[in-house]
Amino acid sequence: MFDYVNTVETLNDLATFKLIEAKANISVVGLGYVGAVSTACLSSLGHKVIGVDVDAVKIQAVGAGQSPIHEKDLGTLLSEGVQAGLITTTDNLVQAVRDTDVTFVSVGTPTAEGGGCDYRYIEAAARAMGTGLAGKTDYHTFVMRCSIPPGTTKQVLIPILEHISGKRLGEDFGVCFNPEFLREGVAIEDFHAPSKTVIGATDMRSANVLARIYEPVDADPIITSIETAEMVKYVDNVWHATKVTFANEVGRLCKPLGVDSHDVMDIFVQDTKLNLSPYYLKPGFAFGGSCLPKEVRAVAHIATTMGEDLPLISSLTTSNQTHIERALQMVQETGAKTVGILGLAFKPGTDDLRESPILEVIAALHAEGVTVKIHDPAITSQTDILGQMGYVRHGAPGLQELALDLADMMFDSLDVLADSVDALVVTQKTEAYQQVALNSGDTPVIDLVRLFPEIPTIATYNGIGW
Repeated sequence: MFDYVNTVETLNDLATFKLIEAKANISVVGLGYVGAVSTACLSSLGHKVIGVDVDAVKIQAVGAGQSPIHEKDLGTLLSEGVQAGLITTTDNLVQAVRDTDVTFVSVGTPTAEGGGCDYRYIEAAARAMGTGLAGKTDYHTFVMRCSIPPGTTKQVLIPILEHISGKRLGEDFGVCFNPEFLREGVAIEDFHAPSKTVIGATDMRSANVLARIYEPVDADPIITSIETAEMVKYVDNVWHATKVTFANEVGRLCKPLGVDSHDVMDIFVQDTKLNLSPYYLKPGFAFGGSCLPKEVRAVAHIATTMGEDLPLISSLTTSNQTHIERALQMVQETGAKTVGILGLAFKPGTDDLRESPILEVIAALHAEGVTVKIHDPAITSQTDILGQMGYVRHGAPGLQELALDLADMMFDSLDVLADSVDALVVTQKTEAYQQVALNSGDTPVIDLVRLFPEIPTIATYNGIGW
């Protein structure tokens, strides 16, 4: 398995870099948007670059130092690269691989008929690259830059390379996945001042080769696994699409109310502590509390009364409920007859039970006849459970009956609870709950909050999103 910690340590060891050629010769497969920009920018860093394509028009344009697309400053960089003797073009991918140290793959990955990814261009490139690799004695690094489903690099590209070339991954060649985050119109600027540089790698040597290439623009790349790097590209773009959709729904909501949506969002984006931050953006359990569920419902209701359709906002409650049902399913799959719940409030450090999502799970288990035992350091006999449940009588009416039984489910002793249940469900991240999970023995542990940075190797441990 790829060792991420040692990789980072090695990347910080300048002695390792001294073993790498200062300016690798690079071939770029595919001279479309990403490939043309990569060719120009890599040459601007002093690398000799061979641009490869099957399209004669693109080959001629880039080879003449002309931009094949409309992109600010691209033509200038290509012209400078050609004049400096750093950029050449060809349709011979086999020879390009033999003449270079690193190959960037930026071929098209269109949508297939069934809605998935069409691998035809990747497979064709892989066969030619494998043929080129077969004629080499030097180590070669292949860098995928296409948007592809996680697993594609290892399941599609690498087997073809090994089969055609007769070479072995990690011995004769290495593979990286290096997602691009270039915005059209400012792609050149983004390359030279990247928001992040992600390198998924199969081996240390390839990771270092690529890190060395990017060192002039980003001396601190993020090193990770191939699959994580593949997924990051999708997640980034889906998040951007979500932001666009969310802002547009805000606009449709604000207009009939006579509110300037741009004034609202100008204020919204000034909050970089919560609104524009990592906060709330880690997989865990469903949202809850006194604000989020109530106000999502309120906004959806306002939109409905005005005849406005806001599918994204309206679907938040549906998605949240699906997450709660997934947690319930995980508990049911253990077959436990007695279940311990570690954390009742919607987050640690509070005794607020209003719309705590774990209450929905408890209610369902209770209705099935499962014995539920609960521990929460902030919930005592003085907690006004009935008063809080009354607050949500219209938001979660099914919990009213449960409120009468909650007090009898509470345990003051965490140890006593842990020793008397068939399964544990953890909803809050505390040191005490971490220790219980680590010492759970054969008792299944369902982690809804990511108790540990590294996933435990305990066979009975199960995380809801990891």
